[in-house]
Amino acid sequence: MSSHKSHRRRGAAVTSGNPKFYGRHAVYAALDNPERRFINLWGTREEIGKIVVPNGLTVQYAEVNDLARFVPKDAPHQGLVLEVAPLEEVWLTDALALPNDDNRPLLILDQVTDPHNVGAIFRTAAAFDAVAVVTQDRHAPPESGALAKAASGGLEITPWVRVVNLARALEEIAEAGYWRIGLSGHAEVTLDQALTPGRNALVLGAEGDGMRRNIEEHCDQLAKLPISAQMESLNVSNAAAIALYAATVRRSV
Repeated sequence: MSSHKSHRRRGAAVTSGNPKFYGRHAVYAALDNPERRFINLWGTREEIGKIVVPNGLTVQYAEVNDLARFVPKDAPHQGLVLEVAPLEEVWLTDALALPNDDNRPLLILDQVTDPHNVGAIFRTAAAFDAVAVVTQDRHAPPESGALAKAASGGLEITPWVRVVNLARALEEIAEAGYWRIGLSGHAEVTLDQALTPGRNALVLGAEGDGMRRNIEEHCDQLAKLPISAQMESLNVSNAAAIALYAATVRRSV
């Protein structure tokens, strides 16, 4: 179990708006997370027969077609739907206090709101062992089935820190010893030139608008990905994957 689990706050109320996760990866990962609280599990007899159902979890058997009413149209539920309570909040102070002797990267998203992009970013963040993903609470998607499906289990692994003021959070991140690199197409240097051998915090803005000016001003350096002039930009989840890979290679040198 990852060490960050103990830094989650407990006691969030279960509400009728709880997310419903679907698909084997998202459901299996949630069931394996001791910090998750489960409410209902729906599934086919075949799929439920493959898992160890936690004590006390209500199970309802259903046919494949019946499960479609719980998920977005044509979503691949793979015979499993799990209603969960959202994970408890992670404080930025606690996330920054996690052991990081090997200089794992930190990822900050400025107003990236598409759940599929954020989910894909969590998948990559988990793959490259990022310290956490930091977002602004009012400009980020909530936990949802679509986000968890795209994250493919990453939502249960990498801490999600939601902050009220992203600029202030960047100041706290700097105080914790991170070099803040904002990805921007108009930067003069490339990401590999901007990365340090120490702690790197990668800041990405929304597609189209990019980072807000105030967020750029709270970065230590702006950097660009060395992509062809034939393409103006990359999808933010692809850019995050490349940036996390570059940061991982840099810290291993």
